[in-house]
Amino acid sequence: MTDGTPLQSAAPAPDRDPEPDLLYSEDEEALRDAVRSLLADRSDPATVVAGLESDVPYDAGLWRALATDIGGAGLLVPEKLGGQGASAREAAVVLEELGRCVAPVPYLTSAVVAVTALLGCDPADAEVAALLGALAGGRAVGALALPLATAPGGAPDGQAPGSVRADRSVRADADGALTGRVTSVADAAAAEILLVPAQGPDGPALYAVEAAADGVRTDTVIPLDLTRPLGHLTFDGAHGRLLATGDRARAAIERALLTGAGLLASEQLGVAEWCLAETVRYTAERTQFGRPVGSFQALKHRMAALWLDIASARAAARNAADALATDSPDAAVAVAVAQAYCAPVAVRAAEECVQLHGGIGMTWEHPAHLFLKRAKSDEIALGTPGRHRDALAGLVGLSAP
Repeated sequence: MTDGTPLQSAAPAPDRDPEPDLLYSEDEEALRDAVRSLLADRSDPATVVAGLESDVPYDAGLWRALATDIGGAGLLVPEKLGGQGASAREAAVVLEELGRCVAPVPYLTSAVVAVTALLGCDPADAEVAALLGALAGGRAVGALALPLATAPGGAPDGQAPGSVRADRSVRADADGALTGRVTSVADAAAAEILLVPAQGPDGPALYAVEAAADGVRTDTVIPLDLTRPLGHLTFDGAHGRLLATGDRARAAIERALLTGAGLLASEQLGVAEWCLAETVRYTAERTQFGRPVGSFQALKHRMAALWLDIASARAAARNAADALATDSPDAAVAVAVAQAYCAPVAVRAAEECVQLHGGIGMTWEHPAHLFLKRAKSDEIALGTPGRHRDALAGLVGLSAP
């Protein structure tokens, strides 16, 4: 009952960012099915173990199928530039599946980090557009010439500290002659195109260098994770084509590192999921005292606790992918949370996998060691969990005790 006074309409709700979508769409599930089917046929863990004895840095046939036949290499590239016009959400699905089998392909380095760096340059520039088309079509592999451990915000002035400088080239005013060295670059041996941050004549800049060009030397090193090779790059007057300078170069490199770190969480999620699934399978089959060892309460508790951690890691990884896909203003926060949480979960899942397999888990023939090495390598890639926690504290205004 009212007193005759007209009802006041409610005040409009303030504008808010849309809630993150952590679920997988039908298209994303279809992409997952295609990638999982390909990997089951071409890159199951046993096949990866067998291939580690070769000197080939990555599986070229598998990469061609993933990059070209499925179109995975161009997911982040707009259709008008020869890509699929998808988003970080779809790329995250691919990385989840690659993490499940530690596939030796340069997806993170080329289709994610290198592509994002190029997208941060001027896509209308013919040189940038040509490079994006080559990477999207799987005709070339790219790599950002920074150490694998470089975190977002960790390349001041657009370059690895003290690594590469660019002098004026005699071939063109805009180009440069690059000199310097960059260590521990992921998939350097597989790359045909190197995107090199350097200190140019006019400040920080980003250059494109052909890996086979004169003045470029790649020295391979033996990494912890043999499925993601590392290389040291040395430039001795190598010709670099200028892609971006100044603030644009800084922003392109920073966005590439941020996107790489955010989507790396999805790879870490895939590693952890395989480790748990394989451990559950093995402990259900392995018997002791006439019972499956997985029926022992202590082991059940360990696997249940790990399952809860992985469920939380999935939410963190999906939130980071969605924030990057929607260009959320909180993307940096989402990435820092995902890396600070997912990296330790992947390591713990791999450690539990090795331990709960008993003696067989310690052998070279069983693939468990591949996942432990990938998890440990990923833990320092693109920033350690501690580095991301420090970044998170600054982003949300929490000072250290």
